Amino acid sequence: MGGRLVVIRNVLKAWALLLGACAILGLVGWALGGYRLLSIFVFCGVLLAGALYWYADRVALGLVRARELPVGGAPGLHSTVERLAARAGVAKPKLYLIDDGLPRALATGRGPRGSTLAVSAGLLSAASPAELEAVLAHELAHVRNRDVVVQTSVVVLAATLLELSRVGGWFQRVLLWFLGPLASAFVHLLLSPKREFLADRASAAICDSPHPMADALVRLDQAAELVSFSGSPATEPLYTINPFLEVGLAALFVTHPPVGERVRRLRELDPDWREKLRAA
Repeated sequence: MGGRLVVIRNVLKAWALLLGACAILGLVGWALGGYRLLSIFVFCGVLLAGALYWYADRVALGLVRARELPVGGAPGLHSTVERLAARAGVAKPKLYLIDDGLPRALATGRGPRGSTLAVSAGLLSAASPAELEAVLAHELAHVRNRDVVVQTSVVVLAATLLELSRVGGWFQRVLLWFLGPLASAFVHLLLSPKREFLADRASAAICDSPHPMADALVRLDQAAELVSFSGSPATEPLYTINPFLEVGLAALFVTHPPVGERVRRLRELDPDWREKLRAA
């Protein structure tokens, strides 16, 4: 029942995003030209929302510079994702590769029937098989819960707002001071840190143990401190953990709960794990 409520909440958020965008454009149209422009602006808003729904995942993958990974390029990984997707109850997503050394993964798309997983070369080389499966299961949980619908749309809109600051020329920094907090407020309004706790718990259920996900979180967190990384801070909600240093503009877009808290909650799902480790 809890999972169904999460799905309903995300669907309502997606509709709220659509209606909110149409309402804002309608108000702008009414202010500029009355009812006639209002109807035109609302119609444009509906078209924009449709384009965002169908193509936002491609934009998000472009933001992180991911390329499609064919079955022949990584048959073992495709097989693993197919098996985990069946356990999660979703269609097998497309697979993309991010060519950099920072271990990270993300999911984008429209939901259980149309999604994409992207993993970095660093994750494939650094994570153990159990940790890799746990991270993939975590991202598949976001797909099953339809977190990806909201996350993908919000990230693309926030990144667009940040890019708009470039039109300011000499006033780019001034525009960024205004558009950065605006984009950040938009992100935090629609995305809750609770989605990560739920995805962690779902990963533990899919993998029959909470410890691979806990170990993976520790590994990803340590790697984020050792490997340099740059990118649009608006993409922060997409990743399994926050890969950005929490300073400056990037600090405004932090939507993930602390890694230590996530690890603690996962370990609590198996309170006897220390005794089992000593016995082994």
